Amino acid sequence: MESFSFNGDLSSFFSFYNYTYDYSTAMPDTAISSAPCRPETSVLNKYLVVVIYCLVFILSVVGNGLVVLVVNSSHTSRSVTDIYLLNLAVADLLFAFSLPLWAAYRAHEWVFGTVMCKAISVLQEANFYSGILLLACISVDRYLAIVYATRAATEKRHWVKFVCLGIWIFSMLLSLPVLLFREAFPSPSNGTVCYERIGNEDTNKWRVVLRVLPQTFGFALPLLVMLFCYGVTIHTLLQTKNAQKQRAMKVIFAVVLVFLICWLPYNITLVSDTLMRTRAITETCERRNRIDTALSVTQVLGFAHSCINPIIYAFIGQKFRNSFLKILAQRGLISKDAVARYGRTSYASTSGNTSTTL
Repeated sequence: MESFSFNGDLSSFFSFYNYTYDYSTAMPDTAISSAPCRPETSVLNKYLVVVIYCLVFILSVVGNGLVVLVVNSSHTSRSVTDIYLLNLAVADLLFAFSLPLWAAYRAHEWVFGTVMCKAISVLQEANFYSGILLLACISVDRYLAIVYATRAATEKRHWVKFVCLGIWIFSMLLSLPVLLFREAFPSPSNGTVCYERIGNEDTNKWRVVLRVLPQTFGFALPLLVMLFCYGVTIHTLLQTKNAQKQRAMKVIFAVVLVFLICWLPYNITLVSDTLMRTRAITETCERRNRIDTALSVTQVLGFAHSCINPIIYAFIGQKFRNSFLKILAQRGLISKDAVARYGRTSYASTSGNTSTTL
């Protein structure tokens, strides 16, 4: 691979190519000597982000670990939605294990080599894309089950495994740009960085392609599917009085809403950044610094998403609480009286499509 010369091309590359998750991590300062814009950085903010990463890591490992435990403990009563949510928890769990490395990167520089740079970058990518694709599948499952009442179709769990496998494969394909181009290499003033390294020729074209394609197929299209399915499903539920389905939809709706709150600002900011870098909108120092700040903030918000879903299940999903309490009772950690006292079973379903999470 052709190496960079530390001139305008390199500084343009670093300041331009904020692709995917690691937008502001140890951003090289090469643009300072060759560009009029000086990045706005803060030591306090840097270590605040490190603390947030560590906190999210702990919460995500504990929370998603509990989700995996609860769903796996109920083999006979797992619904299709539970299988999707199980895969979502696994994706968040895998991503959480990369957070300590990114925290160390924020605090110092990249010291883990190119192989780890590629590996955990792909973990981050796959987490994001598998997350929204799984939520899109959940929306289709609920749409079929509620709008068309095709419970028989949604209960066929054998094909769900193939759908989940396809989602993981597709997420990895969407992550290929990071796998191919991200490397650990030294920068002039920021030590070793973990960043994309494409080359000097046609970089603008690659930068646009590597942003637009994954964002289109891995975010925009699944989002449209979710909006359509949930729009029709919620409209149908409002015309019925099925309390159980309405409560389950509250959990799913909360999961989707939190995903959008965490990731939509980042994607909007990324679109703005791409438009500016391709000169569709005028670039100024003030605008550059604002977008860089927005990318940094929305990155932290997106990272925090990995620990939020278990909190939603615990506070909104009564069945998740009941299942967790039963596991504690089976292991002798709490009494059966406590399960009866703190659990609620008034709307527990007796059908074969019972969810252990919702």
